[in-house]
Parts: sequence; structure tokens; C-alpha cells
Amino acid sequence: MANELNRVIAPEFKTVEEVHLQEAAEFQLDNGVTVYELDAGTQDVVKIEFIYPAGSAHADSPVLASAVNDMLDEGTPTRQAEALAEELDFYGAFIESEVTPDLASFTLYTLNKHIAPTLEIVSDVLHNASFPDAEFEVYRSNRKQRFIVDSGKVNVLARRRFGQLLFGDEHPYGKATKIQDYDTLSTDQLKSYFNSHYAAHGLKILVAGKIEPELRRLLNAQFGQTPANDVEKDRFSSDIHTSTERIHTVEKADAIQSAIRIGRPLFNREHEHFPGMQVLNTVLGGYFGSRLMANIREDKGYTYGIGSGLASMNEHGYFFISTEVGVDVTAQAIAEVYKEIKRLRDELVHAEELELVRNYMIGTFLRSTDGPFALADRKKALIGYDLDYSYYDRYFETIKSITPAELRDLANLYWQEEDLIELVAGKRN
Repeated sequence: MANELNRVIAPEFKTVEEVHLQEAAEFQLDNGVTVYELDAGTQDVVKIEFIYPAGSAHADSPVLASAVNDMLDEGTPTRQAEALAEELDFYGAFIESEVTPDLASFTLYTLNKHIAPTLEIVSDVLHNASFPDAEFEVYRSNRKQRFIVDSGKVNVLARRRFGQLLFGDEHPYGKATKIQDYDTLSTDQLKSYFNSHYAAHGLKILVAGKIEPELRRLLNAQFGQTPANDVEKDRFSSDIHTSTERIHTVEKADAIQSAIRIGRPLFNREHEHFPGMQVLNTVLGGYFGSRLMANIREDKGYTYGIGSGLASMNEHGYFFISTEVGVDVTAQAIAEVYKEIKRLRDELVHAEELELVRNYMIGTFLRSTDGPFALADRKKALIGYDLDYSYYDRYFETIKSITPAELRDLANLYWQEEDLIELVAGKRN
């Protein structure tokens, strides 16, 4: 037949020239709380995420913010934890919570036909969480035990120390958890932090899915009536104190592997060079076909995995390379990392490799915008920065147009070896 599919001939390859994201509609509840709405679903389900300026960087103790967020659903004055869980389960709904350095979120997934009762449950939690003493003691005991177990892992030791080296021991982005932090934690601290940081004046609500008109009224009834007083934005000192020494080691005598971290403080996604650095980082270690993977995993066999990334927080950002290798090849692996960084400073990326990276990044970005919940994540990534959707236009244009020479310039500007902090947790050979 003339129009029969020929499975021998590959489909025609087409380059994506532009991407148009569905933007979130924006409105305010009666008390001024901002709601971002993405009506883009085909299934009768909705995701409602409540976002507060209650991340770990805003708390005096490095474990306080996560403790509050983890214990939100442990009960209210009218609902014990078990009853709360049973109610949500009855309606086929579930909740998630998350803490980052800057933000804390509490998310409800529910069917539209059950949105009124499930939203009332979540409203009870976010207005009246009680942090019962018995549940708190169980939580604290479990966390202390986990901390002790994790303290024997080189990757955890490296992660804790690396933030201190980049930002300073006392900076909110650098302060590392100690087991004593759990001993000094109290339910009074949790209640105080909850009352000050999970308040209407800091709340933003992100809604995505197949949205019914009734939802706006329900949100306003449950979250739009609490006074939202104007308060000064909770910002901390942005001064950082990066270690003046480049090379650091956290010794672990019985280690059979070493965790390696190499990086430096950098900027966040507000900076004009952030999209270009994302392309450069992808070439170096941002995907499975990266140079670090090709060299240190595939060619040398030093590790199962190695990668690099750019972390963006509200006040700062940083670049990092992370891997674990056998203690007998620690020095060799580090030497190969610097070799790959130097190549990017000295040589132009070949056109074929750059085209592969472009296609990978465009494909990854398109997948990250597939569906209403993914679109909500794209919007959430802008919250906390002075950015609108034009950021994604600039990001996409940078992927398409950045040149090998521009990548080399960025590598020379930000990846000089003397600017990079190097940490090994385990053993140096």
C-alpha cells in the first residue's frame, strides 16, 4: 500500500525553533494572598501547593524548618495524625511536603469531586498544626538515629562540609547540622516558627490541573480570610565567607570510597550568565553523555557516576561537581576532573558535541513542561526571584544560539582552578 509505514526509514529530524509555555493566571484572595492558576489538565484531578518563606535558611537551627514541615500533618486540636491520614485516604487524596533553603511547601493532590472536604482538612493543618509532644519525641529520636547512620557515609560528610566551605560556618546556606541541634529542639520552637513563617502574609498558592470554577471560592473561604499584615521580607545577611584554603579533607579511616566535591560560590538564576552556564555545565557533567561521565566513568572506570550542577537559591548560587570513587583512585579522579575543566577553558567545544547538548537540553526542557503539574513546577522555579516567564524565552534562546567561543569565555571567567574549592571525604591516596 502506498501509505504503509516504512519502518526502515527513520523519521525526519526537526529542530524545535521556539517554545510557548502556558502561563499561570494570577489573582488575589480577599486578604491579598496571591494564587497562580494553571488550568491545563484533562484528568479530573488538581494539585494545590501552598508555598511559604519557611526554608531552612530562615531558621536559627538548621533542623528547625524541616522539623516543622515534617510534622505539619501530625495532628491539630481537632484531628489526631491517624484520623487526618484516614480522612485523606477515604477521599483518595494525598499530601506531600518539602523544604528547600528558601521555601517550604505543603501540597494536596485531590479529585475535583472531593476538593471541598480535602481542602478543609489541609486548611486545618496549615492554620492549626499542634505538634504533639509524643509525636515530636518519636520524630526527634528517629532523626537522631538517622543522623548517626548518615554520619558514617562519606557522601553525607562531604555534603555537610562543602556548604560550610562555600558560604561559611555561620551563613544560613552553609550551617551544617550537628546531633546537638536535635537535643536542643523543642515543640515551643516548632510552634513559634510555624506561627511566624506559615502565615498568610508570606503565602503563595500554586494550583494546577483540571480546575473547576468552584475552586476559587473554596480557596478564598479557607485561605483568604486570615489577615495578611504587611511585613518586611524575611531576608538574611547575604555576606558569605568562602574558605581561603582550596584543598580540604574530611578523614574517614575505614573508608573504602572517597566522596569528592569540587566547586565554588556563584550566582543564581537572576544573573545574565546563568543560562549560558547551564549549557556549559551540561557539556561538562550535566547529563549521561557529558565529558566527566565519558572520561571518569566510561574510559577510566573510576566511578559509577559523576555529575556537575548549578544550584540556585534566592540569595546566592553555587557550582559543584560530585562523585564517589575508590580510595585508591581518588587523586587520579581529581586530576581528570581538572583536566576536563581546563579543556573547556582552552579549547572550543566541537560543533557536533554542542549540537548534541542543545538537543538534549531542549528535549529535557520540553519534557519538563509536559502536563499541568510540570507547568506548575516551571512557575514555581520563578517564585522567589524577580523573574517572569521571559526568563524561559532567554533560556531557550541561549541554548539555541550560544557559540563555542562564548562557552570558552564563560569557562575562563568562572572556572579558573584557583577559584575552585576541593573537598575529599574519606581518604586521599
